[in-house]
Amino acid sequence: MAQVKIEAVVKSQEMLADGVYSMVLSAPEIARQAKAGQFVSVYTKDSSRLLPRPISLCGIDKEKGELRLVYRVAGAGTEEFSRYEAGEKVQVMGPLGNGFPLKEKKAILIGGGIGIPPMLGLMKALDCERTAVLGYRDSQLFLKDEFEAFGPVSVATEDGSAGTKGNVLDAIRANGVEGAVIYACGPTPMLRAIKAYAAENGIECYISLEERMACGIGACLACVCQSKEVDHHSNVHNKRICKDGPVFAAEEVEI
Repeated sequence: MAQVKIEAVVKSQEMLADGVYSMVLSAPEIARQAKAGQFVSVYTKDSSRLLPRPISLCGIDKEKGELRLVYRVAGAGTEEFSRYEAGEKVQVMGPLGNGFPLKEKKAILIGGGIGIPPMLGLMKALDCERTAVLGYRDSQLFLKDEFEAFGPVSVATEDGSAGTKGNVLDAIRANGVEGAVIYACGPTPMLRAIKAYAAENGIECYISLEERMACGIGACLACVCQSKEVDHHSNVHNKRICKDGPVFAAEEVEI
């Protein structure tokens, strides 16, 4: 599978929550190759910003040739993206990274914050019993209703304004995970806790690491994380998140 750099066309843009936007792009060359868990690099129109912004894939429509990106405004680049309107063109490279393995047993999908969007793409791609556990800051439960079309959804909020007050692990324990595989994407502290929980309970677990990536193709080594095995590219104990990930078996990496 080879990544391509293309000029995509914005089909739609909408705000889902404070600072969170959903943008649909017409990008057939990328959509027909893409898998749940992969990402694209989106280039700004400001030539002073050399590096693209990596954004995970929330939705892949191979038939229409469209990609859905749900992202949070975190700086000047993503703020620029949020102002794009239908018909505008944007440079996009992808698909990048490795996606989630699609297992055929019961799945628990865990998303925290802006790690929620890629789990929706996975929820749609899986063909098995699946439950989503979503962690939010507050009652702005973006994408929750879309998850509910594919299976049960449990919610945890930091402020207790919706669902379980606390974190996703509190909600996971209420669901039961016997005989299941866990998929997770979100902040590093959340992933660290899920990795430990899975190891303690002998649960198969895959995590998508959210890190700041630069080149997106594994050349610059700006996004390495510690690994148990020696990396053949750098000959040290690390993995390149953008190239070897962003999805890893939990036991592969140290976080």
